[in-house]
Amino acid sequence: MPHVLSVNIGARADFEPAVIGHTGHDKRPVSGAVRISAPAGPGSGLAGDHISDGRSHGGPDQAVYAYSREDLDTWSAELGRDLAPGIFGENLTTVGVDPTNAVVGERWRIGGTLLQVTDPRIPCRTFVGVMDVQGWMKLFTERALCGTYFRVLEPGSVTAGDEIVLVDRPDHDVTVQLVFRALTLEPELLPRLLAVAPHLTEKTRAKVRRRLGAAV
Repeated sequence: MPHVLSVNIGARADFEPAVIGHTGHDKRPVSGAVRISAPAGPGSGLAGDHISDGRSHGGPDQAVYAYSREDLDTWSAELGRDLAPGIFGENLTTVGVDPTNAVVGERWRIGGTLLQVTDPRIPCRTFVGVMDVQGWMKLFTERALCGTYFRVLEPGSVTAGDEIVLVDRPDHDVTVQLVFRALTLEPELLPRLLAVAPHLTEKTRAKVRRRLGAAV
């Protein structure tokens, strides 16, 4: 059964490699229910979760970030070290479902919430500093195991162990990973994002507009 392995939140911590000198990237599993709602501003959708760089992370269209335990295990094997849930900055560590290959716009029911898939996670300087792996930015980009952001359609509470139910999947084949590839190493894929533009974040739509010179 697809389910949430852990719900992870982070506190503000000083961190020199971060763009603004502090971060909430180091997220840790918590016990009990966590309230998830659409943030009014640039913050996280999870109660108690800190986001330092609101220009790059968080906000209504990036309220929740999910990454699979299976992909963490892939990285663990490649890097030769254990990777704990939350180390990628994900709020939800999942089992039995593939956030990276979710279709843009599909909706997931998790606990009392309804979430909608929006954008991939693009690696940043803070993530590179946390991982402390030579060439991490390039490696993560090449592998394109990016995880996905969600917007919150219905607020509610989520607990570790909650089932993940696919409620609706749009009739197209644009996955979160395809969006990631289009925005990074394969710009020839950018025109395919036009069809799913309403489901993407405004930041991504703006990038597509600039790069294609098209109305999105």
